Amino acid sequence: MKVPLVIAHRGASGYLPEHSLPAKALAYAQGADYLEQDVVSTRDGVPIVFHDLTLDATTDVGAHFPGCDRARADGLHYCIDFDFAEIRELSLLERSGEDGNPRFAGRFPRIDLGLRIPSLHEELSFIRGLNQTSGRAVGVYPEIKHPEFHRQAGIELTNLVLGVLDEFGYLQGDAQCFLQCFDAGELRQVRARARDLSLIQLLSAAPGAGELERIAAYAQGVGPALDDLYTVSGEQVVSNGVREAAGQAGLLVHPYTLREDALPKGVADFDALLRLCAVTLAVDGVFTDFPDLAVDGFRQLR
Repeated sequence: MKVPLVIAHRGASGYLPEHSLPAKALAYAQGADYLEQDVVSTRDGVPIVFHDLTLDATTDVGAHFPGCDRARADGLHYCIDFDFAEIRELSLLERSGEDGNPRFAGRFPRIDLGLRIPSLHEELSFIRGLNQTSGRAVGVYPEIKHPEFHRQAGIELTNLVLGVLDEFGYLQGDAQCFLQCFDAGELRQVRARARDLSLIQLLSAAPGAGELERIAAYAQGVGPALDDLYTVSGEQVVSNGVREAAGQAGLLVHPYTLREDALPKGVADFDALLRLCAVTLAVDGVFTDFPDLAVDGFRQLR
């Protein structure tokens, strides 16, 4: 059995606040093959490792900048409206749900420990240091978030990301780096500029007829939601054919997101989830909030 790559989704985010450096360090120690970096920009053009366009769900921005003077009309605080120095003043917290408590029950408490939002440069420096001291070669997996939103604000986020990746040697053909994005046009432009970079087309829905073949012209793989790869028939969980079609098109398949505390339809437990990915679907990699469980589970399946 081919063991799928374990991609730490925002770090070991099942245990520590997402995209914090401690979450990345824990995922590294748990044996992840790749660490994910979602990337957005600050007002002064610093690419930061942060998932949302807005700061409210995972920082103390409301308390740090009280009142509505820094919020937009929707009441939210946008990363792109703050300079990096201001972003660094904020505390990074566990993601909140609508009730203000952690989105997933039982995860890290929503308390202020002085965690900060890292720049992309800082995080890649951190990973380089871990690779040096451990002797391992853990890869990086950045995502360009909402490039058109940034472009309309006068910031070319893709240029910023590629610049940092180039500085760290990740544009070379043998580098352990996948670059992902939902925007197909953006990835086509990246392909023209960085011929050796491995690209992953993220999918928000199951691919339509001919879509996988079109993607294969510019990308090395696809990142679909896991439940777009299978169907439940009675008590059986079976492939819907998307995984096989992607393989025939020459594409890797890295589905998102495996969570022990939010199992998908038709799956009884995390072990069954790993069997579905590794055996039934034979995917090439998985995004997970729980890298340790995936690493250990795949090892037992060999």
